[in-house]
Amino acid sequence: MPVASPLLNPPPARPDITRAVCRGAGRHLRERGYAIVKEMTFANGRRGDIVALSPSGELLVVEVKSGIEDYRVDGKWPDYRDYCDGFLFAVAPEFPQEVLPGDVGLIVADAYGGHLLRAPPRHPLAPARRKALTIAFAKLAAGRLALMEDPPA
Repeated sequence: MPVASPLLNPPPARPDITRAVCRGAGRHLRERGYAIVKEMTFANGRRGDIVALSPSGELLVVEVKSGIEDYRVDGKWPDYRDYCDGFLFAVAPEFPQEVLPGDVGLIVADAYGGHLLRAPPRHPLAPARRKALTIAFAKLAAGRLALMEDPPA
C-alpha cells in the first residue's frame, strides 16, 4: 500500500487548527446555553479567544491552543483569571493534555464540536467587574452584529 506523501497531505497549519478548535469549542458552549464572543479585549490589554456568558451571568474565558509550541510560548494566560468566573483551555484531540495545569478547565474540540473534559474551578467575579464585563460583552456583540447588518460602504 503506498504511503501518503506529506506534500500531498500536509498536516494542518496552526491557523487551521486554531480555527477548528475555536469553532468546535464555540459550538459546544452554545449547545450548553452560553452566548459567546471571540477575541474580546480586557482592561489589562489581554484578549480572550472565546468569552462565554451563561444564562445566569457567569463568564468563562477559553484560551485556544493550536499545539504544544503555542502553549509553551504563551505565558499570558494566567492574566485572564481576573476577568472570568472560570478559565479553560480548548485544544485539539491530539494535543498532549498532560502538560496543561490541573487547576483550569479543559475542552477538547475539532471543527465539528467539543467535549468538556474538566470543568473550570470557580472563582466568582466581584459584582462591579461582572457588570463592566457583561456590558463590554454586550457592546462587542451588538457592534459586530451592526457591522454585519450595515457594513461600511
